[in-house]
Amino acid sequence: MIVGLPKEIKNNENRVALTPAGVFELVKNEHTVFVQKGAGFNSGFSDVDYTDVGASILDTIEEVYAKAEMIVKVKEPIAEEYGLIKEGQIVFTYFHFASSQPLTDAMIKSKSVCIAYETVEDKNGTLPLLTPMSEVAGRMAVQQGAKYLEKPIKGKGILLGGVPGVQPGKVLILGAGIVGVQAAKMAAGLGAHVTIMDVNMDRLRYVNDVMPSHVVTEYSNEYNIRRHIKTHDLIIGGILIKGAKAPKLITRDMLKEMHPGTVLVDVAVDQGGCMETTKPTTHEDPTYIIDDIVHYCVANMPGAVPYTSTIALTNVTLQYVINIANKGWEKACEDNEGLQKGLNIANGEVVYKEILENSH
Repeated sequence: MIVGLPKEIKNNENRVALTPAGVFELVKNEHTVFVQKGAGFNSGFSDVDYTDVGASILDTIEEVYAKAEMIVKVKEPIAEEYGLIKEGQIVFTYFHFASSQPLTDAMIKSKSVCIAYETVEDKNGTLPLLTPMSEVAGRMAVQQGAKYLEKPIKGKGILLGGVPGVQPGKVLILGAGIVGVQAAKMAAGLGAHVTIMDVNMDRLRYVNDVMPSHVVTEYSNEYNIRRHIKTHDLIIGGILIKGAKAPKLITRDMLKEMHPGTVLVDVAVDQGGCMETTKPTTHEDPTYIIDDIVHYCVANMPGAVPYTSTIALTNVTLQYVINIANKGWEKACEDNEGLQKGLNIANGEVVYKEILENSH
């Protein structure tokens, strides 16, 4: 199969879909790989790194789309790419269709085959291609939240870990999934007091077992959330519902109950966000303030640490890329039920029920 690796053009998206090691494996399986010039540069990989393992370099994104039978990307295609996607072309990337009707409509119109990283499942029902980026985003949420709590950026002026004689900051984490657990681990490591909330008691038991004693668990409901937002300095949203929009757990009226300078980090922004006042931002302009509350809602947080993220992503996507390239998408999906769950749109038809429910 002819596989294309375009350069990501979404604002400040520095990742690339495959490392040279990943391309090496594809070439070893006798596939042809075209890489757009400079695609790996921001992740620390030169064009020579790719040609050394057997890829060919093409100058433009148009050439990559024109030649490839399968496009492997990191982020969803943006408007400039819609017209480049051909009928029957496989596009394997993060799509997050639930949060974008124009993207959904464009992919239906293109009659391409859209396989979404974020809905591929493994035999345990978990999301293996979302996991490493959730791990990165969960850890970054605390790193960024700690920075935006600083006064020059209109935060409360709190050092999360505190110092001797001064209480540490308080972090409230909504969701005890991958994002929540990684965020709790980082916040706890800094010495902050952490409250993590979820409706899944099994997850709360797990967190209780593995985390130090200054990480406390609490059942998530509106009453408890409203009680905690008044006293916590950094609030991290890490809610995920497979393929669907996240519920709004922090509503607009709740901002008035928070202390000015509180920081909200909504990691669920890709799926529409779990806070009513969430709107996607970029690494170029990451924050905005509503009612004196700092919002950090960057839709591609792992793009800021592309070297780590690209390697972590290739580690999990490569086996699926090779599988599709070796067998074709239909046979690959037929043989692998988890990969089949990743099939969102095929030849102009929406085949993933959560997208159908969110489409209007």
